[in-house]
This record gives sequence, C-alpha cells and structure tokens, in this order.
Amino acid sequence: MTSLFKLNPTQRKWHLPLVAGVSVGLPLLLCYFTGEQEGGRLGALAGLSILYLQSNKLVERMMILMTCCFGILLSYCVGIWASANPLVAPLALGLHAFAVHLALHHLRLTRPPGNFFFIMIASMAIYTPFDLAHIPEKIGYVAMGTISTCIIGFIYSLLTIHQEPSTPLPEKEKHINITESIIFGIFMAISMTVAQLSQFENPYWILISCIAVMQGSNTKHVWLRGTQRIIGTLIGLGIVALISLLNPSYLFMIICIIVMQVIVEYFVVRNYAIAVVFITVLTIFLSEAGGDFEIQKILIARMVDILIGSIIGIVGGWALYHEKVHYYSTKRWKK
Repeated sequence: MTSLFKLNPTQRKWHLPLVAGVSVGLPLLLCYFTGEQEGGRLGALAGLSILYLQSNKLVERMMILMTCCFGILLSYCVGIWASANPLVAPLALGLHAFAVHLALHHLRLTRPPGNFFFIMIASMAIYTPFDLAHIPEKIGYVAMGTISTCIIGFIYSLLTIHQEPSTPLPEKEKHINITESIIFGIFMAISMTVAQLSQFENPYWILISCIAVMQGSNTKHVWLRGTQRIIGTLIGLGIVALISLLNPSYLFMIICIIVMQVIVEYFVVRNYAIAVVFITVLTIFLSEAGGDFEIQKILIARMVDILIGSIIGIVGGWALYHEKVHYYSTKRWKK
C-alpha cells in the first residue's frame, strides 16, 4: 500500500515541467484571444510532444523532437481519417499502435513517454466527428502546435543543454520488439472494439487508460499502474467536482490546464498515482473547456471508461511480460 504513494527518485530536470506547461499553454492562450477554442485544444495536444526531448546533444535532440512531432501529426491524420468508418477504425488503430511501437524501438526512442502520446492522439482523433471540409483545418492546428513546440524546444535547449554523457539503453532482440508490437496492436484494437460496443460518449478514455497501464516495465508494475490509475482518477474526479462548483470560465480552465500540466510532469516520474490525480483534472478541462460542462455525466462516464480501460490494460500487460508468450514467440522466430 505504501508503494502506491511513494515518491521515487528521478534525474529529470526541474525546469522541464515548466517548459511543458508553456508548450501546452501557449496554443490555448493564443487561440483564446483569437476565439479559436478548437484550434487551441488541438495545438495543446501537439504541445505534449515537448516531452520527447531525449538527448544531451543539440542537433540530435532537435532531430528527435522534430521526428516525434511529425509522428504526432501523422498519428492525428491516421485517427481522423479512420473516424470515417467505425468498422475499420479498430483495425487502423491496432496497425498504427503496432507500427509506432516497432518504429520507436527501431529508432531507440524507448524512454518515457514512449508510444503513449502517439496512440493517445490517434485515439482521440478517431472519435472526432468526421467532417471532410474541416479536416485540413484541424490538421493545420496540430501542425502549428508541433511547429511552436519545436521552437520552444530549440530555445529551451539553447538555454539548458549540457554535453553530458547519456546512458545507453539496452537493446532488445528484434523478435521481442515485434512480439511486443503485435501485443500492443492487438490490445489497442480490442480496447477500441470494447469502447465502440459500450456506446459511451467520448469512449477514447478506455483506449487511453489501456495504453497508459500497459506502459509498466513488468507485470508487477502494470498491476501497480492500474491500481494507481483507478485510485488517482477517483481523487481527481473529486477535485473536478469541487472546481465545477465555482462555474469556471474558459480562461480559468486554461490557467488550470497549464498549472496541472506542470504538476503532472513533476509527479509522473516520481509517483504515478499522484500524477493521475492531476492528469484527470487536466484531461477533463482540456476536452471540455469551452463546451457544456455537465459535471455529473462527465464524472460517471470517465470513471467507468477508466475502470474498463485499466482492466484491459492489466490483461495486456500480463500478455506483454508473460514468459510463456515470449518463449513461444522466440521459438517461432528461430524456426
């Protein structure tokens, strides 16, 4: 029980959460003053790619960031085109999750947040109402968000980067990467199928919870993340309910999003349960800002979605790290 709220040591720099808040908040503030609320939300989602600053060398860091920004944009495009056909969407998301996980391992971009934001943004885009006339506009907002992220990342890197030796990551065998990618693809397709059958409003939280729980580094960690996500969500929903009593304005919600993003990035590497408390507030405000804020409906739907998604994610994590699965896959590949 103590491990649920234990703070873990980390080497993450204290100023990275601040720059993450700027990267997410800048599109929201700019679009608030221009009246483009939808554009602000899409730009803020693209701003999450700032978390892929993963090298101590300036040129290499910017190449990684720009590659990941392109991946974020591509993920949104895959999702928004897949939204045209609900029958094809689970297959499209499964193939996308497979390709993303395999590509990241091939490029050795396996440090957190890993495949999470690519799959998250594709999942959210799939549940965007398909409107062919507005697709270029929406893609443009995401593209502008990635451009602003690269600019912020470049300035931040010039001010803070130090030529320190980076710790090399252990390289997995090719067949293990392929097996893991297949499992990710299968469980993302399953979670989306369950989400569609549930007929909930905005059921992409089932998919997001599933992929978040599967980010655990081993079976025990997956179970811990699933438990932390459920407990953290309950507390976070309580905070949202309290804030909703204030009838928050759109500008107040934007400020909350920026503050919550900073807090989330501070805690996510230290304790996932505490981070999920603020992730819950952040994501609800980011998805509902400027719209009708039916708090009771949102709270019930979010809790059910996250519970279902976490259970699927725990099963997926079990498959991901089960010794027999890897034994039989290794045996198969060596034939």
